[in-house]
Amino acid sequence: MKSYYAPYSLLFLLSILVFSSCQDDVTTSYTYRTMMPVYLEMSDVRARIITTEPAQPLDNPGKIYIYGDYLFINEPTKGIHILNNSNPAAPINLSFIPIAGNVDMAVNGKILYADNYVDLLAFDISTISKIKLVKRVEDVFTHMYHHETGEIITFRDTVITTENPTWETNGGWLMDSRMSFSSNFSAAAQSYGTGGSMARFTLSNSHLYAVDESTLRVFDVETPADPTFVKPIDLGWGIETIFPFQDKLFIGSNNGMHIYDASTPNSPTRMAVYEHVQACDPVVVNADFAFVTLRNGNACWNGVNELQVIDIKDLYQPKLKKAYSMLNPHGLGLAGDYLYIAEGTHGLKSFNVSDVMAIDQNQLEFLTSQKSVDLIPGPKSLIVIGPDGVCQFDYSNPSKLKKLSCIQVKNPVNFY
Repeated sequence: MKSYYAPYSLLFLLSILVFSSCQDDVTTSYTYRTMMPVYLEMSDVRARIITTEPAQPLDNPGKIYIYGDYLFINEPTKGIHILNNSNPAAPINLSFIPIAGNVDMAVNGKILYADNYVDLLAFDISTISKIKLVKRVEDVFTHMYHHETGEIITFRDTVITTENPTWETNGGWLMDSRMSFSSNFSAAAQSYGTGGSMARFTLSNSHLYAVDESTLRVFDVETPADPTFVKPIDLGWGIETIFPFQDKLFIGSNNGMHIYDASTPNSPTRMAVYEHVQACDPVVVNADFAFVTLRNGNACWNGVNELQVIDIKDLYQPKLKKAYSMLNPHGLGLAGDYLYIAEGTHGLKSFNVSDVMAIDQNQLEFLTSQKSVDLIPGPKSLIVIGPDGVCQFDYSNPSKLKKLSCIQVKNPVNFY
């Protein structure tokens, strides 16, 4: 079979040579944060003694969590910063708990739960300056554990400088954005704290619920210092976040929202799955509606950028009420009739959602300079986390947020 492309290929090559000889030699560098694979022995990880360290500057903050007057900020795979947030205008960085492989956390009374690669750790935080490990539940988060070798595969936070502007991070891997992968690579008396909408840990009815990419794991924490693994529940792939409301669990995935009945806390049962186009999907709810943000880009495939309002009055038959176009929404938070949406690099939005059919007509504010990934509407302040750090706002007037403080990160880099 003859090829008819050779002459055109030669012509194209010659044009490149001609035009390149007429241009100045200019090099531009691009800096990205990515994750490089690392292999570790869990026996070595478990042998490390975990003690509270002096306060450290924020480098690459991840999840946020509040309990009482304390703000917990995760440093992905490194540990947890603890801040005294009794005065949101002047938070005090108190200490750092070095926890290798940590991504998520939750607080039950005076006990802090945190993942340590494949293990669940329980810390006594009753004396915040002398936090101590009280229990380790081994081998419960096994999605990255190789039992035959005793190794785990994790990723080291790495900053890459390249002259190629099309390189991006996708699910932790550095990749060329022009590449595509095949489908098989897709891979009440209780005292609880509050996490953001990106959380994978949550507490309800004396149980800790933790999700990974495909599984809901149930822990009995009726005795907070003695968490006990109950069982795993398969959810299917693409699981991202979990949000509790009353005795129900709302689980966000990249292709839908799962609703589970947790009225029998040690054995949640599926009520329904609301399906949507493939996109990243955190969720918050009230008694009548679930508010879900969908976004595209990187690990979020080629989905849409929008806010979906889902009618959940009948939890067995959730249905779309209305969808609103957004720019690139990430996390979100609900405080009464007011919804706050982190629009990534585009900023921070606030809405009055008392009329779910006219949310677009009731935008209160759009802070375009406030890059944001997730947020928590707390009792004293609206806490917003983004690539540049953690900022807090007085939101007593939802129409006019007032910035109280910002904790800047040490090495901000590009964010998608």
